[in-house]
Amino acid sequence: MKSIIITENQAGQRLDKFLAKYLAQASKGFIYKMLRKKNIVLNGKKAAGSEKLNQNDEVKLFLADETIEKFSAAATSPNTSSRTIPSAEVLFENKQICLMNKPWNLLSQKAEPNDISMNEVFIEYLLNSGQLPQERAFSPAVCNRLDRNTTGIIMGGKTLYGLQRMSELLKDRSIHKYYLCLCVDPMLEEQMLEGFLVKNPDTNQVTVIPPDRKGELPPGASLIKTSYRTLADNGRYSLLEVQLITGRTHQIRAHLAAIGHPIAGDSKYGNSAINEELRKKYRLKYQLLHSWRLEFPKLDGKLADLSEQTFTAPVPPLFYKILEEEKLLDTNLKRKIICGRMNTNGN
Repeated sequence: MKSIIITENQAGQRLDKFLAKYLAQASKGFIYKMLRKKNIVLNGKKAAGSEKLNQNDEVKLFLADETIEKFSAAATSPNTSSRTIPSAEVLFENKQICLMNKPWNLLSQKAEPNDISMNEVFIEYLLNSGQLPQERAFSPAVCNRLDRNTTGIIMGGKTLYGLQRMSELLKDRSIHKYYLCLCVDPMLEEQMLEGFLVKNPDTNQVTVIPPDRKGELPPGASLIKTSYRTLADNGRYSLLEVQLITGRTHQIRAHLAAIGHPIAGDSKYGNSAINEELRKKYRLKYQLLHSWRLEFPKLDGKLADLSEQTFTAPVPPLFYKILEEEKLLDTNLKRKIICGRMNTNGN
């Protein structure tokens, strides 16, 4: 028999979800069978698995030690120790979350077992700084996703509460997300774009259908809204600040390309001739799209220090160099674009 006292990091989730992580190698059928037979009980009583766990609850496993050991063994994964995990560029952290500046050419989460992603960067940072939780059935993780070649702010949840609360704020769009991007050709100073996004799962590419063709929408089409304002233009390129109102796959990239203003360097939706020119001139290998600023709503409790705060991430050096050489930066913009790492209090 094994007794498990639920910690703060394990509280707040369903019992069956907790057991699926704690007994990671066991099937769902086995777990529910053990619950039905009262071989697994919650606070001394029979449980269905749907109960929400509270801190200091007791879960008892009336199973042989060998069975518990067998089912709780970590899944075997390929050795990635020979691959270098990049250091995390931390912009802000508290006990619950961590804000990091993601580089290009790095996934947010693994797509293949051998991948090194921002998730691994985050875990490595917590391990090296002595902050990695020891509780079984909980692992810190990134909360939002950016495309492999999109840079900028990515959030990591250090605790289960941090993960869950950030997910809630992202889902209800309480956190306002702003991006910087360099687009082809001058644009209007400010505009709200709407349309419908359709994803092709075979190519991982999306198509944007304009609102006036709403009657032609295929199944699975999603409404998207993208707001932008022009910060600068040189007659050939525009530097935009884009607010992501909805959050869909490749939304900003596809939406801007659909109106004839693709993002510079974008190999999937961009202008190949201009991309080649930028590659030769600046050795640019990725789209100039940067998750620049997060604005948090009013918060209290464990996240009170985030309440109504704004955080920014400095653009990558190559992005900054291109903006400067293409004469898209005045003194005020330079100050804004290189700031970051600490909260800006909305200024």
